[in-house]
Amino acid sequence: MKLPIYMDHNATTPVDPRVLDAMLPYLRGSFGNAASRNHSFGWEAERAVEQARGQIATVIGASAKEIIWTSGATESNNIAIKGVAAMYRDKGNHIVTQATEHKAVLDPCEYIEEHGCRVTVLPVDQYGVVDPGQLREAITDQTILVSIMHGNNEIGTIQPIGEIGALCKDRGVLFHTDASQSFATLPINVDEMGVDLLSCSGHKIYGPKGVGALYVRRKHPRVRCEPVIHGGGHERGLRSGTLNVPAIVGMGKAAELCGETQAEEIQCITALRDRFKDGLFTRLSDTHLNGHPTRRIPNNLNVSFKYVEGESLMMGFSDIAASSGSACMSAPLEPSYVLEALGVGEELAQGAVRFSIGRFTTEEEVDYAIERVCATVEKLRAMSPTYEMAREKKRKKRGQATLSAGSPLPPKGPSR
Repeated sequence: MKLPIYMDHNATTPVDPRVLDAMLPYLRGSFGNAASRNHSFGWEAERAVEQARGQIATVIGASAKEIIWTSGATESNNIAIKGVAAMYRDKGNHIVTQATEHKAVLDPCEYIEEHGCRVTVLPVDQYGVVDPGQLREAITDQTILVSIMHGNNEIGTIQPIGEIGALCKDRGVLFHTDASQSFATLPINVDEMGVDLLSCSGHKIYGPKGVGALYVRRKHPRVRCEPVIHGGGHERGLRSGTLNVPAIVGMGKAAELCGETQAEEIQCITALRDRFKDGLFTRLSDTHLNGHPTRRIPNNLNVSFKYVEGESLMMGFSDIAASSGSACMSAPLEPSYVLEALGVGEELAQGAVRFSIGRFTTEEEVDYAIERVCATVEKLRAMSPTYEMAREKKRKKRGQATLSAGSPLPPKGPSR
């Protein structure tokens, strides 16, 4: 086993060697611009881009013509939200989302709200699940888009996407989902789920960074977006800019590999995740699972350790790469807004750590992580006066319970 151990796959994944092998030719001899249609270098690059487009589409049950290349899921989310808001402004100006979305959804929503749109942010329950009934009530005749993520990047909770999609179809509202954490790692079919726009990213599926895609439905209904980036009319006018051919090839290959091994990989990663969780919860008391206990993405484990601060905890096991929140947040020491939305108290929120395992994680690494995390928590709690006070309270309660459950005292004799 090699140290350090990487357990932050929700932040990014390592590039699969097979993906790198697919990319290398397009970093060397096949370096053409996919928009250069006057010679073989450009034709070869264009063929590679179209093949990758088909690989992405196959994973989600779409057509290759419905895939638009972007620089990542953040850009895809911006195109979906800002683009729909601009294109359909004559039809309505209302968008619905929910409180635990990634900032790449919440910030564009805030932006369009500043420019005349109305945004409804739905609450979630204690597990981070949005209520479709509340969504139904929030939709009005001015609603043009609902944006609800598939799997949460911090707590792993999976939303009822199929039910939400059917509701949106019934009300004639477009439905966008950020599938960055679930794309190619959970079964997705955009038709069956009623999804009209879907965002995904290469570096979450063992592909390169700096590339992503946006699925845009072409029929039933045909979805149109105003471009966010202008200059050249690439990607059917939706996203201008010279395509990153090597990265696109890599993302396509990564998606293909995930699709081929999806069922087996879900089973394997889920087993490792549960082994990790059981190891922690068996040994440590005052430990809380954040997110839905069963309806969560396979690789995510978000745990709060009471009486311990998350940043201090991670310093104690610096040979394990984990996260105290979203990797995309600029102020990681702030309490997680996702955990706050679940009603997790500040103490538990401050003691939260996100572990996320992946394709190359081993049982040996998981067992090592269990030992290191438990030992660190125990050591920090031993130095915590708050923890000692809590233990003393528990001892007193147990003593009182034992006394009340014991034999009754004999009656007092007559007083003299």
